Amino acid sequence: MKLKSFFMIMATAGLLLSCNNEQKPGEVIGKSNVKAENGLMTPEILYSFGRIGSVEVSPDKSKILYQVTYVDIKQNKTNPELFVMNADGSDKKQLTVTNARESNPQWISGGEKIAFLSDEGGTSQIWTMNSNGSGMKKITDVEEGINGFIFSPDNKKVLFIKNVKVGETTKDKYPDLPEASGRVVDNLMYKHWDSWVEEVPHTFVADFNGDELSNSIDLLQDEPYEAPMLPFGGIEQLAWSPDGKTVAYTSRKKTGKEYAVSTNSDIYFYDVESGKTTNMTEGMMGYDVNPQFSPDGSKLAWQSMERDGYEADKNRLFVMDLASGNKTYVTENFDYNTDAFVWNTDNKTIYLVSCVEAKTQLFSADTESKLISPITKGKHDYASVAPGNGKLFAKRHSMSQPDEIYSVNLANGQATEISFENKHILEQLTMGETEERWITTTDGKQMLTWVVYPPDFDSTKKYPALLYCQGGPQSTVSQFWSYRWNLQMMAANGYIVVAPNRRGVPGFGQEWNEQISGDYGGQNMKDYLSAIDALAKEPYVDETRLGCTGASYGGFSVYWLAGNHEGRFKAFLAHAGIFNLEAQYLETEEMWFANWDMGGPYWDKLNAVAQKTYATSPHRFVDKWDTPIMITHGELDYRILASQGMMAFDAAQLRGIPSRMLIFPNENHWISKPQNGILFQREFFRWFDQWLKQ
Repeated sequence: MKLKSFFMIMATAGLLLSCNNEQKPGEVIGKSNVKAENGLMTPEILYSFGRIGSVEVSPDKSKILYQVTYVDIKQNKTNPELFVMNADGSDKKQLTVTNARESNPQWISGGEKIAFLSDEGGTSQIWTMNSNGSGMKKITDVEEGINGFIFSPDNKKVLFIKNVKVGETTKDKYPDLPEASGRVVDNLMYKHWDSWVEEVPHTFVADFNGDELSNSIDLLQDEPYEAPMLPFGGIEQLAWSPDGKTVAYTSRKKTGKEYAVSTNSDIYFYDVESGKTTNMTEGMMGYDVNPQFSPDGSKLAWQSMERDGYEADKNRLFVMDLASGNKTYVTENFDYNTDAFVWNTDNKTIYLVSCVEAKTQLFSADTESKLISPITKGKHDYASVAPGNGKLFAKRHSMSQPDEIYSVNLANGQATEISFENKHILEQLTMGETEERWITTTDGKQMLTWVVYPPDFDSTKKYPALLYCQGGPQSTVSQFWSYRWNLQMMAANGYIVVAPNRRGVPGFGQEWNEQISGDYGGQNMKDYLSAIDALAKEPYVDETRLGCTGASYGGFSVYWLAGNHEGRFKAFLAHAGIFNLEAQYLETEEMWFANWDMGGPYWDKLNAVAQKTYATSPHRFVDKWDTPIMITHGELDYRILASQGMMAFDAAQLRGIPSRMLIFPNENHWISKPQNGILFQREFFRWFDQWLKQ
């Protein structure tokens, strides 16, 4: 693309790049110097925000080490860099300025040094540097790279995660066929979200002499299990004891069909000196993950789900006294999930993150009395927590602001922003008001629904509206910030956004969360309609211009509503949605999810729950489709295969329904590549503008 035409397109989209910010091939991607000409969010501006990742507090609590990822649309790349600042936000300094990807930063040597991962040279290895960014040095050269690591408290050993091969590949079986690409599969579970299972992560422990690692030992040795667990488990599933003698790790020690139908993971202790492994949560049947030792090493805390096969069960906080083995269910009287947690130095208090009524706050938990006390309040979501001196440090976002780092006063919960990574962009934008509205459902319950209004909203005018359907299905419509489903972006394009916390989302108690399982086409669909019907009655909403959109289970919801909306909507858009539940049961990889939420296989005619589920499959209502629909999907999506979207598109075409399909050959369940993300946003609004504004 010629430079002139590139700038013309960016200016037309409301984004103007400063000339001194133009990047040449190979130039380091850094903070974008954007100008929002009309004060409104655009896809290009959305992709200009710096994305704050890991946040680590120094041992003396005086400094904050953190990661920021920048995006370059033209190069279609992202670039994470590392920063440090004082605990009050002063004296910010960028520590790395490279084309490599720096991640997993942590303080070592009492805060005098920093260790991190970098893929400089092709594979991800552990590097160290002084706390001021000088003296960068690579300390590992592990074949095929490292996924994550933790230094022992005395810095004499390192835990690191590395993928190891499992089973025989085609080339192992037939070395005379080196170009053969076929995979021979003999058992479940052979794929995850976007990859084939030919290797799994293992955890290794190695000695560190100050310059390099040596004598690495695989904690699982020849076991074909994962530690941490695929597909999302990372370094948070491992922990060192304070004395450095024990490693706690998370693993689901199952393979094949047994693995595919079970969520029963456990916390294991590995004795570094003897090599002995002990299952510490044997008999606890659901997910047991993310162990953390108390500062004095006398206790272990972890997150635990009760029931095997139910991945959306309540995420409980448990503590074990290691001397007696006694377990305490700390959040027994708290009807909400523990999303993240950290020990206080008193070895008694735990600070936790939990979503309550679609706002994620910080709480303190007394592990002896089980008293859970709120620390923060307000219209936002906290995403992490770390202790400081008389304060907490946490990432926080809202529908109107991406993640920033805050200092939280423990005495009064007052939060002070200290990172200001995106201040230069946010101060140029006008965000729409986000309203918390409680709507009465068809069964007389109260449902929190977020309503996002266009910037400079005028109540004397009429606006088109979009119903946002959440995925998961057990995922709260909280004060989330998204780089794909950004509700402020929708509002900036002149739409009122209606985002209900329908049945089946956490944050409103277990009864509300669990109702959806086995009732996919039931009460939660009525909840969606209750929300859009309530807003359609408002004088500023044009009830003749209503749209509906969502992804994953939200995409399922779009397909289902397309056959059951009784003329309410004028356009639909579904991404990565389930169209045919019977096909989905046999296409997806995590069978525990399908068995729990769908009720079991469709061929079990005596299973009333399963038969009810499959009777409500969206493909059964195609004969009632009468409204324009757009479908998007990624071909690397192994959770909900792209064939689901293709079936829906073909059905619409054969029925003569105005329809469009956007397929991404190189995307999975999400859309991660910058230019694909921009393409999605442009097509999203081109579609809805065509049917709701013309």
